[in-house]
Amino acid sequence: MKRLIILLFLGVYTLAGIAQEADKIVGIWWNDEKTSKIEVVKKDGKYMGTIVYMIPEKYENGESPKDDENPDESLRSRSIVGLQILDGLKFEADDKEWVDGSIYDPKSGKTYDCYVWLESNDLMKLKGYVAGIKWMGKSSEWYKTTLD
Repeated sequence: MKRLIILLFLGVYTLAGIAQEADKIVGIWWNDEKTSKIEVVKKDGKYMGTIVYMIPEKYENGESPKDDENPDESLRSRSIVGLQILDGLKFEADDKEWVDGSIYDPKSGKTYDCYVWLESNDLMKLKGYVAGIKWMGKSSEWYKTTLD
């Protein structure tokens, strides 16, 4: 009975550690150009990111840029601010990566498969790729920040 209780305790402790590690990407991040801030949240066990801020220099006539490169013409008039660009990431504890996600690039209107890893608590690296060929993808660095 003692062994069962010890195993149960260790299992709960291990799961709590994995969940804590997985949630390290939750928060506000500058994109690599420091023109947009993206808020990463966890929803239904997966991680997603939404643009929550864009520098005022990108605004035109007081309005944030539009998603004008979107392949769906009906979406081209929507604002970039508020746009979900990161979706479906799941934490892979063995590799300490978030995998099986997608990232939308509003500059090109294209969506790519992606995965994410942390270089440090303040530096997240993302890699977008197509056709399952990770080594041919494009990398980006996001920097931890606040919404202020």
